[in-house]
Amino acid sequence: MKKTLAALAATLAVSAAFAQSSAPAAASAPGAVVATAASAPAATHREARVEDRINELHSALKITPQQEDQWSKFADIMRENAHTMGELYRQRVAQRNTMSALDDMKQYQQITQANADGTKRLVDAFEPLYASLSPEQKKLADTNFREGGREHRRHRAPRAGVPEGASVTKP
Repeated sequence: MKKTLAALAATLAVSAAFAQSSAPAAASAPGAVVATAASAPAATHREARVEDRINELHSALKITPQQEDQWSKFADIMRENAHTMGELYRQRVAQRNTMSALDDMKQYQQITQANADGTKRLVDAFEPLYASLSPEQKKLADTNFREGGREHRRHRAPRAGVPEGASVTKP
């Protein structure tokens, strides 16, 4: 989930020009309608996983009413990152049969950049929240993020070629 989030989670600051230039190509690609229709259940499932992770972290960190404002900002960025990455991957799937090797590399670069930008936004939102945590909550956060939400990870299948413990970004 962490990988997907930041990855999802990832998490973004994709230019409007990319979104506009890619969308028409995706719509005109032969498999675009099928990919979009097929990705709808996956998108719903992905959104549910993000919400599960948000709820899991909220509970695990014992967020207090005084911390809700900072928590909401952090959770909103998790949702935005997930949405952005989902859109980029849907575009990639829709275009996969018509992309040249160069297009593939450029799109991968855009996904990687969006992941990095999303992670930065997530860190920027988490920093004031973390500062507001009690020492006990900080220990809980440190452990949860270090272990990557093991409870949460049990519910997803590992990606091929990526070691189970590997993580590009947090949470």
